[in-house]
Amino acid sequence: MSVITENLADKLAQDVIKASEETGDEQLIDEIARALGTSSPTTEEMFRTFVRVRLAEQRARRLLAQKLARHQASTAPEPQS
Repeated sequence: MSVITENLADKLAQDVIKASEETGDEQLIDEIARALGTSSPTTEEMFRTFVRVRLAEQRARRLLAQKLARHQASTAPEPQS
């Protein structure tokens, strides 16, 4: 598939994830994917892939931030009295 299609599917995935988070509508991603699939199953699959990749990256970054925060808290010097 073309780079243009990949770029469009990725940008749409980013926008839909953001809209889903802002609205609290957990079904929005599936609704948009189904709408894509009616005219382009290939684009739907690309969109779903980019959504999965981006959501996985968000979860991994949250976990990394938690681990780093715990590490920093455990290695912080004790306050002097």
